[in-house]
Order: sequence, then C-alpha cells, then structure tokens
Amino acid sequence: MSDFFIIDGSSMLSTSYYGNLPKSILFEKDEEKRKEHYNEILHTSDGRYTNGIFTMFRTLISMYEKVKPEYVAFVFDTSRDTFRRTELGASFYKANRKATPEPLKEQFVAMENLLQKAGFQVLMSDMYEADDFAASLVKKFASDENTCYVITKDHDYFQLVSENTRMWRVVDKKKREAFIEKYSENLDRHFFDSLPTNVVEYTPQIVLEEEGVWPEQIVPMLAIQGDPGDGIPGCKGISSAAPILVREYGSIERIYEVIEKCGGDAKKEKELAGFFKELGIRQTPINKLKAGKEGVILSEKLAQMKDDIEITQELSDFSMSKVTKEALMEIFKEYELNSLLKSL
Repeated sequence: MSDFFIIDGSSMLSTSYYGNLPKSILFEKDEEKRKEHYNEILHTSDGRYTNGIFTMFRTLISMYEKVKPEYVAFVFDTSRDTFRRTELGASFYKANRKATPEPLKEQFVAMENLLQKAGFQVLMSDMYEADDFAASLVKKFASDENTCYVITKDHDYFQLVSENTRMWRVVDKKKREAFIEKYSENLDRHFFDSLPTNVVEYTPQIVLEEEGVWPEQIVPMLAIQGDPGDGIPGCKGISSAAPILVREYGSIERIYEVIEKCGGDAKKEKELAGFFKELGIRQTPINKLKAGKEGVILSEKLAQMKDDIEITQELSDFSMSKVTKEALMEIFKEYELNSLLKSL
C-alpha cells in the first residue's frame, strides 16, 4: 500500500502568509495603510518577501517528519479566468474576492519555482484550478493499492473523499479539539495525534456527519446551496432544504424530474410539498427551484471539479526520492531561511 499526498499549494501558502504577518498589516483595514508596513514582512536582505515561503516550508518539514509520505504532488491556482469563466460563461465566478496582495503574489511565483527546483512535481495551468488537478490525480492514482491524501482547508474537496481518498483539512487548534471530541468514539485520540498539527481527517462517514450528504452528493448540494466564497449562486432561500433533497433524490436531475412530473398542476405540487414536509423541509422549495433552475444547473457545473485533465506523469514521478536535501539546503540559503537549515 502506497501513500500519495496531494497538497493544495495555493491554500497552504495563503494560510502560511496570513498566519505570519505583522499585526500592523493583519489588523489594518485600509489597503493603502497596509502597504506602508510591507517592509515589516519577513524578507531577504535584498528585499524578497519570505514570510509565507518560510512558514510553508516549515509546515512541510514538520509534516514529513511525522508521516513520511512516499509520493507528493503540489497543485496551484494561477488565474481566476479558468474555463469556468471562459467556457461556462460565469464571469461572476470568484469575482467577489479581493485582489491578491503583492507580497503574497510574489511568493506564489517564487514558491512554485522553488518546489520544482527541490524536485517536486507542481501542477498548474491558467485554464484549470488547483482542485481540478487534485481531482484528476485522484482519478488516476487512487486505488486499493494507493491511498490518496488531499491536504487543504477548502471544503470543496469533500467531493473527492472515498474509501481510497482521505481529505486532511487544515483547521485551527480550537476546531481540531472540537472535531476530535466529536469523533473520539470512531477514531481514537492516538489516531489524531499521529496526524500533522492542525489537521483533521475526513472519511466518507465523517463527511456525511458534517455536511449531511455523502461525498458524491456534495456537488448537487452546492448546486442548490451555492457557495458565497466562490461566487456560486445556487438557489436563494432554500439552502437548508438542499441536503435533505439531495439525500432523498441523489441528483439535481432527479429533483427536477420529480418537480416537472407535476406538470405545473397545483394539486400535484401541493402533494409533493406535503411529501417534502414529511422529509423535514418546512417551506416548500418547489417554486424557487423552478424559478432558479438555470442558476442551479450552472452552479452544479461550477462546483464540479474537473477530473479528466490529462496527467502525463506516472506515480514514480512523484516519488520523494527525487527531492534532495542538497537542493533544499541551496533554496534555504538563497532565501536566508537559516532556522530551516537546522531542521534538515
């Protein structure tokens, strides 16, 4: 049995950056005033920012010491103008997100290059998002012989969880303790202590407990609920009904088949509303689903990770044996990360 770790590099670097910012920037709401304090961000003697790079490498070293994965891949976002905007026509997708600050943008480019220099495989493209590459890697490599571990803080990745794929979600200490306490009967404390710090593991059963649906039902649920963080519209006003409907019918297509079978007949729709009420849905979502069908269908396409990107590498290409201590030492010296040199 082999372990393949797929790391959401964009997520990890962003968390590392914001988790290691001076308070003068972190708590300043005015963007122009933040820029006045950029010189306080950890940087090299020649002015290259390193706070995110340093923290991410420190996290990776700590993770390696604890779990020693055999195979590792990094996936990154490079653009918001992916096929979801260009091909699906969703110009609003992630349009509500703030621009990436320059010190972080600089470190994204540097980190992607440094990881490749160290010997890691880094997958990224202007056409696809990091999670699309993760889904495609899982599709190709997850099996009874290979267990994939997807490491991220993004809840969208729940859709990839299966018997052969686990999600390691990055959470803060308080949430981790609450998670452990909640699932201590199923997974003992020793299991969680074997995981990297601030990580909890999601199995299909835990996804069901947390989200109300199985991993393969996450996408249709998001299609109805929407995702404000990603700008996925969903169907307004019926988010609480989403997991109930998806558990009962399994897919968006089936939900609309049941509604459309009523043919707009008031009596039949009233009977269907009565059945929905028996399921636990207080207010009937029928009219809102009918009016918002176009948005729901598009939302499903936006939420679905693309898992058919051609992956030309074989599993051996992701081997940790290709990552050398010498390459890492050179990187740490170049970026003046002296405390990390001692970790090696």
